Amino acid sequence: MSSFDYYQVLGVEQDAGQQKIKEAYRKLALRYHPDRNKDNPQAAERMKILNEAYAVLSDHEKRQQYDSLRNMYGDDAYSHFRQSFSEQDIFSQSDIYNIFEEMARSFGLRGFDEIFKEFYGASFKVYDFSYGGGARNKSGAEGKGNGAHKPVKTGLMEKLARKAFSRLTGIEIPIEGKDIHDVIRLDQKFAAEGGPFPYYHKQKDKKLVVKVPAGITEGKVIRLAAMGHPGRGGGKSGDLLLKVCFKRPVWQRLKKKFGFS
Repeated sequence: MSSFDYYQVLGVEQDAGQQKIKEAYRKLALRYHPDRNKDNPQAAERMKILNEAYAVLSDHEKRQQYDSLRNMYGDDAYSHFRQSFSEQDIFSQSDIYNIFEEMARSFGLRGFDEIFKEFYGASFKVYDFSYGGGARNKSGAEGKGNGAHKPVKTGLMEKLARKAFSRLTGIEIPIEGKDIHDVIRLDQKFAAEGGPFPYYHKQKDKKLVVKVPAGITEGKVIRLAAMGHPGRGGGKSGDLLLKVCFKRPVWQRLKKKFGFS
């Protein structure tokens, strides 16, 4: 297996922030996109390495594990990392789909699905890619709900494994915060027109302004990233998920509640 350093692949420092990592990837991905390098077969291999590097470094938990191996094994960190992470693991939860689609719209290039099938074969399955407002299931279709699919909640055995790992290595594995669910009640006319909506976040004792998209329908969920419960050990905060309900006259609410005809 060839050895790579993900930071060198993207041309960023180890302390680079997420925005800088994303910008570096976008620039290089556009440069090495196969549609712009039809006479350069090496570009496709370069693109695959770029995709992998971005998927790892843009994910907090994968990046932390890679950094730990890098500190322990130096140039051999990549081979140790790939012993534990398959391609499916690496790309799970990545927002790389969104970036590919942005390039496709802006420059007329092929999008994510076609490129990844070319790179990894027609059998390459898509699991939990961040897909705008919803998750993608393994068939590539958009899943229900808003926001990327969250990992399975931490169970007892996983908690014990995390503690054991921390004791052995001195490294605290990050745990993502839980989502917060709430309801916002909108006038139907306002929902049709959309606009800013004031919301009081009780758990954080904070006043927010929610941007309601025009034409939103009842039952839809508006996701506010990182406004849920805080994570632990450097893990990401959960999201605030606001379910839309329409305001109705009192008689309509009573009719619905008690089944009056």
